[in-house]
Amino acid sequence: MHKSGFVNIIGNPNVGKSTLMNTLVGEKLSIITSKAQTTRHRILGIVNDEEHQIIFSDTPGFVDPKYKMHEGMMTFVRSALSDADVLLFMVEVQEKELKYQEILEKLKKTDVPVLVLINKIDLVDQAFLEEKVAYWQAILPNAKIYPLSALHQFNVDQIMLEIKSLLPEAPPFYDKDQLTDKPEKFFVAEIIREKILMHYQKEVPYSCEVVIEEFKEEPNIIRIRAVIMVIRESQKGIIIGHKGKDLKRVGTLARKEMEQFFEKKVFLEMYVKVNKDWRNNERQLRNFGYLN
Repeated sequence: MHKSGFVNIIGNPNVGKSTLMNTLVGEKLSIITSKAQTTRHRILGIVNDEEHQIIFSDTPGFVDPKYKMHEGMMTFVRSALSDADVLLFMVEVQEKELKYQEILEKLKKTDVPVLVLINKIDLVDQAFLEEKVAYWQAILPNAKIYPLSALHQFNVDQIMLEIKSLLPEAPPFYDKDQLTDKPEKFFVAEIIREKILMHYQKEVPYSCEVVIEEFKEEPNIIRIRAVIMVIRESQKGIIIGHKGKDLKRVGTLARKEMEQFFEKKVFLEMYVKVNKDWRNNERQLRNFGYLN
């Protein structure tokens, strides 16, 4: 008997969805920073053993759409609600409420098993945690509640066992040695974007998109040419920095991580271009994978 299914992780920005996904998959597939909207796409991570194939799906945090890009991000969230075999609804232990009532209503009405994962429990005492468990159990009486520390891997094994018990009987959807549905170029762009999120402040990282113009694998080296797009000329200057030192720093950090990821030498060239309206341009958003 073989079991397979889609296990989709949803929740507000910054609750730890990407940390949990990477922990469950055992690989760094989703980039992680302390900033909201770090995850922009729906990323699949596939875990296989002899009797199971679990297709985890990391999704963007819930967001009020300001741009067409945000609308695309929320489409990923809604699709995760509709095609799940198991839903992992992740909340932070100190979260007061979920302001996206539409999502909550869907969770109340769904026939899909829901696990409410209360993350970052290492930040509170036992009495506070018990209050939170009771609070979420009252809101979602059909869900199972699991206190969790994704960062410290507390309760992760228990959650994995629960997921396996809930999966439907089915053959594998993907090859048993496949780790993700995304191409290598996607992870190259995400690694660069993570370094931009970590290195720059205010609205600059949110105005950036990374496009991989060349990804050429040779026997001993991978040659990559990347373009960082910004929406204003002043942002181009900020990204590049005095005498190019900021762009060089981002490039060095990104290249080192890529060499770990691919286990191969990487030659990385990066350029910065102004592209004023990419967040609202449907044709470009389609090319970048935000819209179908």
